[in-house]
Amino acid sequence: MTSTLRKHLALALGIAMLLAAEVAPAVDQPAGPSSVKQLRRDTEAIHALGISGVQARVIAPDGRQSVATSGTADLNTGRPVRSDGYFRMASTSKTLVATVVLQLEGEGELSLDDTVDHWLPGVVQNNGNDGSRTSIRHLLQHTSGIRDDLPGYTTPHEYYQQRHSVHSPEQLVARAMAHAPADFLPGEGWEYSNTGYVLLGLIIQKATGQAAHREIEDRILRPLGLDGTRWMGTSPALPRPHAKAYQLFGPGSRVDVTYQVAVDYESLSWVTTTQDENDFFRALLAGRLLPTRQLAKMKQTVPVSRQVQQMWPKGRYGLGLVERPLDCGGTYWSHEGGDGGYITLNGVSDDGRRSAVVSMSEARGDTLEHIMEQEDAASALIDHALCVKGPGTL
Repeated sequence: MTSTLRKHLALALGIAMLLAAEVAPAVDQPAGPSSVKQLRRDTEAIHALGISGVQARVIAPDGRQSVATSGTADLNTGRPVRSDGYFRMASTSKTLVATVVLQLEGEGELSLDDTVDHWLPGVVQNNGNDGSRTSIRHLLQHTSGIRDDLPGYTTPHEYYQQRHSVHSPEQLVARAMAHAPADFLPGEGWEYSNTGYVLLGLIIQKATGQAAHREIEDRILRPLGLDGTRWMGTSPALPRPHAKAYQLFGPGSRVDVTYQVAVDYESLSWVTTTQDENDFFRALLAGRLLPTRQLAKMKQTVPVSRQVQQMWPKGRYGLGLVERPLDCGGTYWSHEGGDGGYITLNGVSDDGRRSAVVSMSEARGDTLEHIMEQEDAASALIDHALCVKGPGTL
């Protein structure tokens, strides 16, 4: 689901790639003239890179919202982007998984120092992989060294060939075990591992007797009323409304990748909206989902790898949560995600009172330059939204 370039740079992150069209931007629920204008400028700047559709939502400390859209939801019909459109949550749902794990730790059901072998004996082994030396904390923080070998596509032919394939969590782990781990011991380095979160989903199921997505629904979505966040399993479709997702494989090679079977594990089978994603991160950082002690653990960070620093300059990784600096001083918390043409960046202040989400429905993953242009433009939107000062403003 990523190009070779993004695999080394970003889909190491579980973020996908980036592309174009032309429709006037729309804004509603204004939170202040200057903030609305800035949000409009930022969504237009992303669209100007060649990204077909963009939607963004910013929520101020007093609850007022600004929403801006730019581009089109369908390159064939030119229909406008909806501000309430669904998109694939992708790796942002790692924060959902991490939240459930930390809730279970707070309840005494597991320990972050438990080994993988304690919960899944014999699953992490071979080729130097060792579940007896790998802890739940290592999985959460991407310090396990476990490699990824996720199915994916780098050409249109591969997309059409693989889009209906289904892979179980056990199959994904087995693929990873065919590779030697990273060249550091667990806890002594950092390398993004989607496979680590596949294992966390299996551990949640073992600890609770219920699939991880059911625990997420019961513990997070229903209590917060997040009706727009849905587990899709292996369904290739998204709820309506949604923008079509496109991927650029190279000059003249743009493909509609909206409909595909997501690999069947807890971090790549969710859809959501900008409203729900804002509400989730605000509740999390405000302390509504985790006890103080567990939230503090989630925010204990380590530096990310040099490669990922290109995507997240000076970024640090906690337990399913990313800390990034603001241009105006201080830091914010986030976890971006991308899958099958949908790429989303988000950010929330440390107290959970100010937040922003931008979702793009096209991935320009053909060159490093395009990848970084899209990442930088979306990061700038989040930074501008979180740096506005003054009571009641964004």
